[in-house]
Amino acid sequence: MSDDNSQSSQGSSGKTWLGRITQMLQGEPQNREELVEVIADAQERDVIDPETKEMIEGVLGVSELKVRDIMIPRSQMVTLEIDSPLEEHIPMMVDSTHSRFPVVCEDKDHVEGILLAKDLLPLILNKDEHLPSLRDYLRPAMVVPESKRVDTLLNEFRQQRYHMAIVIDEYGGVSGLVTIEDILEIIVGEIEDEHDEEEEQQDIRQLAKHVYVVQALTPVDDFNEHFKSGYSSQDADTIGGTVLHAFGHMPSRGETIDIEGFQFKVTNSDNRRILQLQVTIPKADDNDSEETTN
Repeated sequence: MSDDNSQSSQGSSGKTWLGRITQMLQGEPQNREELVEVIADAQERDVIDPETKEMIEGVLGVSELKVRDIMIPRSQMVTLEIDSPLEEHIPMMVDSTHSRFPVVCEDKDHVEGILLAKDLLPLILNKDEHLPSLRDYLRPAMVVPESKRVDTLLNEFRQQRYHMAIVIDEYGGVSGLVTIEDILEIIVGEIEDEHDEEEEQQDIRQLAKHVYVVQALTPVDDFNEHFKSGYSSQDADTIGGTVLHAFGHMPSRGETIDIEGFQFKVTNSDNRRILQLQVTIPKADDNDSEETTN
């Protein structure tokens, strides 16, 4: 009897949850908060796993972002000068490990097109002594405004088969670039490749304009120096310890918390400690001034 009652209770709970999903498909819940509640409830009942919950929340987050929120700033763009000999660019292209490069004329406000590194492979394999001009290998550059919604851009990337777009501000100047990988990392978390092994040693690494990957063992003083923040080192020596103290419990992967204007998201953890954080900085504190890299 107890087993039957248990199964009946589970069935009732299942129907309750399915009923809420049905409401969602019929136009309910009425707002994002209610939808997040349904997703959280599904994860608590083991209907979906934490990784799936995090991905769904990532999709919801993308729908609220603008391109300016995730773009690579102009100062960090790796560009090629169109009139420079191609052989002069190859060492830098190899060191950067990028696959696509904006090609500019004079400065970064004049993007002539995009160069795909793979288009140069035949030339390199043939060991030609005199390589042709970059102009012969340019592909059209997709240009988008800072204010474009990220989910709309992702759809355009898929439809037009583009992987990179040049971002312009309201005055028509280039303010940065955005790639399809930047968008996918917001949904599924950081996408690592074989070149990330060395980068993992960095305590703080920029992921997007306002988003950083920070190792949990980063000293609080180093974090404060980098972000001009004022977290106390009395409660904890590391930024991971500061976040753990603020949570008041061991957070799971994907949990977020706001501390003094910064948003901290746990991107990697185990049963005993936080390993890695995704940090979103306050936009008002972002330094948009460009370094002298042109």
